[in-house]
Amino acid sequence: MTETNIAPNLPKWMKDHVDRYLSSGGTDGHMYKITLPNMPELTVPSLLLITKGRKSGQKFLFPLFYGRAGKGYFVVASKGGAPEHPGWYRNLMANPEVEIQVGTAKMKARARIASGEERARLWKEGVGFWPPYTDYQVKAGSREIPVVVLDPIS
Repeated sequence: MTETNIAPNLPKWMKDHVDRYLSSGGTDGHMYKITLPNMPELTVPSLLLITKGRKSGQKFLFPLFYGRAGKGYFVVASKGGAPEHPGWYRNLMANPEVEIQVGTAKMKARARIASGEERARLWKEGVGFWPPYTDYQVKAGSREIPVVVLDPIS
């Protein structure tokens, strides 16, 4: 994953997570352990998403929690419940061809937005591995938080 920048403005804990993930080749950091207030410790699977900047054309890396969607993966564009979509989501809307690293496996993928029954099912799975998504949707108000499927391509 050369010539890729860690996304700007990531909080320190996310930068530390990316550093651990990359320095280990994906053997450490894939399963992320976190303790949230009033909850037991969670172990959440994480992947690294590389998008092409819609304005700059540069590659940016984002660590995201994920679930499985058939032969692919899915991620949730929550931005912690902010009123606007995250930058990585806006990037892939402009260019859906992305790169991902899941553990030690690196691949190219095509992003698409889940809708209807698929979105409802994946959203429920997402809330299962990351319960705060429910609160994020409340905070996001009228913005429906997108669920993005990453289908591997050869």
